Amino acid sequence: MSDHGQNEQEEIHSEVLRAGRRTYFFDVRATKADDYYLTITESKKHTADNGNVFYKKHKIYLYKEDFDQFQDMLKEATDYIIDNRGEEVISDRHEPDYQKKHNGDFNYHEEAFKEEEHSEESNKEFTDISFEDI
Repeated sequence: MSDHGQNEQEEIHSEVLRAGRRTYFFDVRATKADDYYLTITESKKHTADNGNVFYKKHKIYLYKEDFDQFQDMLKEATDYIIDNRGEEVISDRHEPDYQKKHNGDFNYHEEAFKEEEHSEESNKEFTDISFEDI
């Protein structure tokens, strides 16, 4: 029998952040000496070639003595990203079939304009009626 589960100490508090194919777990745990620490786990869903689903997990153990420095560095890094790239999220560019769907930005926008023109033309066939006319 494995002692794999015995390395993890008692779980005190948990928060879960689901973010697409990734899930983040923030777990407060207690050591054997009854002190607290934080584990941050990233779990990412994958599909094998044979269709089986599996999860890859990465874990960070964060202890109280590192909290301040960790928070400062996380804040610096996230501020740097927002300052240099803005808050806009361009997540659909990471979809595997992005190119198939849009075939480049120009063609995608061109199709949108064609749809607008078509809807404007079809609207010309109808007469505008005001609710006051009814």
